[in-house]
Amino acid sequence: MYVRWIATATVTVALSAALGVAGTRTRAAADLPPNAQVLPITGAERLPPRANVPHVALGDTMLGASGALRAHFASRSEVAALSLGDTAPSIESWSVPGGVDGYPYTFLPTRPFHTKLGSWIENYLVGYWPAERRRINSRAYANPSDFIEVTPANEDTYVSEHFRLRDFLTHDQRNVWPKYLVLREALLDKLELVLQDLARHGVDTSHVIVLSGFRTPAYNLALGDESGRARESRHQYGDAADIIIDADGNGRMDDLNLDGRVDQGDVRVIERAVERVEQHYPDLAGGLGLYDAMGPHGPFAHIDVRGEVKRWTRTAHALAPADNTHAAGVGGCYATGASAALCVHSHRH
Repeated sequence: MYVRWIATATVTVALSAALGVAGTRTRAAADLPPNAQVLPITGAERLPPRANVPHVALGDTMLGASGALRAHFASRSEVAALSLGDTAPSIESWSVPGGVDGYPYTFLPTRPFHTKLGSWIENYLVGYWPAERRRINSRAYANPSDFIEVTPANEDTYVSEHFRLRDFLTHDQRNVWPKYLVLREALLDKLELVLQDLARHGVDTSHVIVLSGFRTPAYNLALGDESGRARESRHQYGDAADIIIDADGNGRMDDLNLDGRVDQGDVRVIERAVERVEQHYPDLAGGLGLYDAMGPHGPFAHIDVRGEVKRWTRTAHALAPADNTHAAGVGGCYATGASAALCVHSHRH
């Protein structure tokens, strides 16, 4: 589904720009029980409706299966062409006139992987991906195809209902601009689906913190990992995020299971939501790591869309194996457990 987004979006948004109208899409009926109560979610605000305006049908791909995507990543030439004008190649983003289905929607330009020179993209250190140094055994570990350029002007762009570009940046080189990011729309879609599932089950998802999103290979390796798996971390490929639900704003995982404690039982609530989402959307299958409290943020969950189901736990103390109904067990920690070290880093939200 995702590989067709660029072609679909390019044609559709060019039409939308030419007409100067908002687009609409046909949304599939939500898989909700008849009397379900959905808690409100925050993020990019919905645009006011526009009356007596013709519409261009967009289909279901622009906003994802979740209906919550707010951006699409495309090459600079594609974004420049969409403006239907003399847009300079340095364009940082392009907003769809009228949005998509009434929601603000942005095209963000990317630059191809081959513009990386050695360990650097301009002045930004990224290091080397595994496939640049050795033969890989799976296409899942191929080099990223492109990078999103992040600047002070576009870092606050909403890429989905809950998340902005800056939420996924590597936690280093704070004074270096532009920064470069690898981020898959499939990850955003899965995260939003998980949050929607949690909301349907009574969890307040109004504030979510990404403890770790994209990690450059250089930064990922610097974290260290005694398991030796740091070089294989999915965080390097833009399809993984470590998150906590923090609706009360205290910087820690919330008491999701309402037992009066914040512990591994709360990440189990997220686990069950991930299981339900993967059962309904098998194309979003991926890894789920449950981490006990290893820093001030408390326990957290790693979620990714690597394309196959993987499960693991990582704690300072023994944690019972995950109770999975269809997950394949994995010995040790497949994704780097060093992500827990990021709990001590401040992160702007």
